[in-house]
Amino acid sequence: MIHGGIRYLENGEFRLVRESVVERNRLLKIAPHYVKPLQTTIPIFSTFSGILSAPLRFLTHKQQGKPKERGAFLIKVGLSLYDSFSRDGGTVPRHQFRTHKAALEELPALRPDVKYTATYFDASVHNPERLTLDVLQDGEKAGRAGNATGTSAQGDTARASNYLSLQSMSPAPNPGTGRGSTVRLRDELTGEEFDFTADIIVNTSGAWVDLTNEAMGAASSFMGGTKGSHIVLDHPGLLAACRGREIFFEHTDGRIVLIYPMRDRVLVGTTDVDADMSEDAVCTDGEIQYFFDLIGHVFPSVDVTPEDIVYTFSGVRPLPRHDATQPGFVSRDYRIERRTSGHDATSAVVLSLVGGKWTTFRALAEHLANDVLAELGMQRKVSTAQLPIGGGAGFPADENGVQQWIKAHMSARRDADRTAGLLTRYGTRAEEVIGYLDAAPDQALRSTRELSVRELEFMAAHEQVGHLVDVLIRRTSLAFRGLVTGELLNEVGEVLSGPLKWDAATRTAEIKHAQDVLQCFHRVETHSLVS
Repeated sequence: MIHGGIRYLENGEFRLVRESVVERNRLLKIAPHYVKPLQTTIPIFSTFSGILSAPLRFLTHKQQGKPKERGAFLIKVGLSLYDSFSRDGGTVPRHQFRTHKAALEELPALRPDVKYTATYFDASVHNPERLTLDVLQDGEKAGRAGNATGTSAQGDTARASNYLSLQSMSPAPNPGTGRGSTVRLRDELTGEEFDFTADIIVNTSGAWVDLTNEAMGAASSFMGGTKGSHIVLDHPGLLAACRGREIFFEHTDGRIVLIYPMRDRVLVGTTDVDADMSEDAVCTDGEIQYFFDLIGHVFPSVDVTPEDIVYTFSGVRPLPRHDATQPGFVSRDYRIERRTSGHDATSAVVLSLVGGKWTTFRALAEHLANDVLAELGMQRKVSTAQLPIGGGAGFPADENGVQQWIKAHMSARRDADRTAGLLTRYGTRAEEVIGYLDAAPDQALRSTRELSVRELEFMAAHEQVGHLVDVLIRRTSLAFRGLVTGELLNEVGEVLSGPLKWDAATRTAEIKHAQDVLQCFHRVETHSLVS
């Protein structure tokens, strides 16, 4: 989700909510290929419940006693305040309330005792990994442009390298500046280790910030991440019950949860429990039962079983250390911690990002970059606030424009569905991909109509694919939608073997690795055809 965080109002985080709403509206404009408006409905089962407990939650950031359901009055106040943050440059409609009869007319599968519904708009991002790729590629492109204009005498000024880990740090100043430190990096694909010297090191390794600092010889205790799990369902009945909107509500334990239609699948989440960083984050049986219970809480006639699950996933939120504070009340805001890697003025400066969330990534990145520039004695020349991100540049403004774009880029080799799929996956960068596809004979895969041989080769050449599983869960949504089969694993592995120079043994190992990742982390069972 790309959202303003209405529930953070209860924690008094007004600055964060305002920044989040502004960034939500901004991303709808600068990344329209991936960030879309999301109609959201809150089912409400009481009128004044929670009025007395809300001030205590606000003051203490703790749940006092048994959770009290938030009633219509509290939700109305919150949404009115939420709307006020959107009044400057807002791109989504104001909230609306429905009473019992109108609520059930809109969403007939809701619990029959629903008293009201409140509907407002936030935003969704269906391809967060691809949005990350666009940001990285924009940075590399800007680095090449800086070199072309003569601002760099030593090659590109920006590079992005995948599958690297930091092993250690040593006090070895940069000969060019007389300051800095040297870090030992490891290429996790080849096992090769090498040194890299820098004046400033920025640690944005999320929930693992403390472990990265420890590897640099300066252990920290900034982080206190919480685990959030989700399930993805292939369930036409639940999809129909949502009527194309996210259902966002408070479960019986006071946790804010959601049921979120995404194309022909439904995402259900999320949990919020303290994470053990020594263990892998996976969705447990207990969490799955919790999700089934919350579905029944609002849609009692919808029966969901484990067989409906096509994918599960868990992540660790990069939250600050929170000691006794309950996970749901921990701030989603961010801060930047500064230290030097040694005891003298020549040591590298290390900046650690603590906290943050997807919605505000652009704002916090600009803040962090400004701090880096200040350390270098430089000033920002261009703000990213109005810069289109990747394939969002020139993206069609409405559905009519999308259809015109598809029609203009169809060919005898590429029908409307395939062309639409490329626009969805790449935004207007699809033009570059189409040029690559059309430059040589191409062949559709046998196991899916959504990929071709040439497109896989394009990904291998331009999108830092390191493992077969990258294509399935990070460059496409095939795994997320439950569309990975043994045949697909084998075919993708075979095609990638050429550009990535995999021999037969490596290809077999990559297929096995993909199967293990899908099974262990996502509960996806596949059966490879490779013996």
